[in-house]
Amino acid sequence: MIGRAMAEPLMVYRVIDSPIGPLMLAASDGVLRRLAFVRDGMPPPEPDWARDLGELDDVVRQLEAYFAGRLKQFTIPVGPHGTPFQQRVWTALQQIPYGETTSYGALARRIGAESAVRAVGAANGANPIAVIIPCHRVIGADGSLTGFGGGLPTKRALLELEQGIRRML
Repeated sequence: MIGRAMAEPLMVYRVIDSPIGPLMLAASDGVLRRLAFVRDGMPPPEPDWARDLGELDDVVRQLEAYFAGRLKQFTIPVGPHGTPFQQRVWTALQQIPYGETTSYGALARRIGAESAVRAVGAANGANPIAVIIPCHRVIGADGSLTGFGGGLPTKRALLELEQGIRRML
């Protein structure tokens, strides 16, 4: 039998307002697959995705608590799609403690790929689950803020939130 049961599971999505702008959440089988910044010109969700009817409620609650400064560690199951190398980088990102930062070089060393700093940067930039997989915690070796899909002002705001400098909600 060919059909949805044999194909990929149904992806549900929701766009929410947040202190850092609109965010699109997408999940399948109770696992968060995407958290993306909604920007002008961003393509709409895939045509076969369905609007969320409650599956993403816990994600929304945890994000609200995070932005209010009450949550330091997410307990949301995540399942980003990527290459094995990207998966290693994204797993290492989740080990950077709340309120701390690391450099691309240190992240490369952490995963045993000292000479792959640029590839680590590319994997960091390809992170499909922003904020929850905290790619914003990676900065330049000199301490400067470097590229971020949500923009450098958003990266700064997230880091300030985690350092207790700013409350967003």
